[in-house]
Amino acid sequence: MVRILTREEVKKHKGATWVIIHNSVYDVSEFINEHPGGEEVLLERAGGEASEGFEDAGHTPDARSRLQKLKVGEISTTEHKDLEQKTEDWLAVTKDPNELDTEPENSYAVPIVIVVVALLACFYYYYF
Repeated sequence: MVRILTREEVKKHKGATWVIIHNSVYDVSEFINEHPGGEEVLLERAGGEASEGFEDAGHTPDARSRLQKLKVGEISTTEHKDLEQKTEDWLAVTKDPNELDTEPENSYAVPIVIVVVALLACFYYYYF
């Protein structure tokens, strides 16, 4: 059974470092020293909301799966916050379909300009 907690309970929790990410509560106490971003990042958000910081850091799918092992409960549905959760394709860049494509994918303009400039430089060198 999933443990249901309030935000106030998470804030007051003693003896462990708990953070809230996407309405789930995680005990990051054992992970603080291993966190690649440094322990201060976790300690700043201890007892509170860390969803935005977690998403802004661009955590990998591996980091997200590791986080699931630290889950201790969920926030009561009456206190849920709706925050956008990034998926595994968070690195994918998508184009706006309404945006005009001003640059062709196979552009030969740059190599042609380089060749023309080189030929002109050779011509100038030999005849002047």
